[in-house]
Amino acid sequence: MKCYFSSMKRLSLAAISAALLVGMSDPAQADAAAERILAGVRHGAALQKGKLTGHLRKDGRRTPLTLTMNGQVISFQFFTNNKWGGFQMQLREGNAKLFNLVQGKAKPFPASQIGQAVLGSDVTYEDLSLRFLYWKDAKIEGADIIKTQKCHKIRLNNPGKDGRYKTVYIWVHQKFGALMQVAGYDAAGNLLKKFHVTDLMEVDKVQTLKKMNVNTYKTGTNKVIGVTYLEFTKPKRKGL
Repeated sequence: MKCYFSSMKRLSLAAISAALLVGMSDPAQADAAAERILAGVRHGAALQKGKLTGHLRKDGRRTPLTLTMNGQVISFQFFTNNKWGGFQMQLREGNAKLFNLVQGKAKPFPASQIGQAVLGSDVTYEDLSLRFLYWKDAKIEGADIIKTQKCHKIRLNNPGKDGRYKTVYIWVHQKFGALMQVAGYDAAGNLLKKFHVTDLMEVDKVQTLKKMNVNTYKTGTNKVIGVTYLEFTKPKRKGL
């Protein structure tokens, strides 16, 4: 684990700066300390320029995937059936909303689609977009040890009725602000998914996701019934 965290030092300063700005924006809506931590996580998870390429991997089958950040719009594209298709997440006034791309135009997701699996994987649209990182009313619920690292445990409540999750817990490295683990629960308190971040990479001096495992659980149990791997490749520097 030493190598995993040694390269995060550059992120910590940027994350702290972003956290101070975002966390103070609406103290009436969210716990200020939790919001400051979340701001750093968002910065590392998605707020980078350019394009990331990778794939979803399940049962030996790989589906090519790209993630592109352009201003306040994050675009996700998949290559399947010999063509590209995908969706967008638009960040507006602190909210994150999903849109389908239809003939080049963005149209709002129907609520029923948000929690659906992407191409038969264990990853849903809300999983891939990590939209729960933008839910309001976050609360720090304590601290845990994840992979020998001290982490904040933060609770996020779904402000609407869409998607599969009613409550999501995230674990964030206390020193470096990196997302370490995610657990999503339904309205009855049943564990539905767990995400385990296994590797990060530095892109343009920002730490972003490189590898993550998404586990699906049998409702009402701790039995894993499906695993999908989300993996990105570090972009090559220009001129190489």
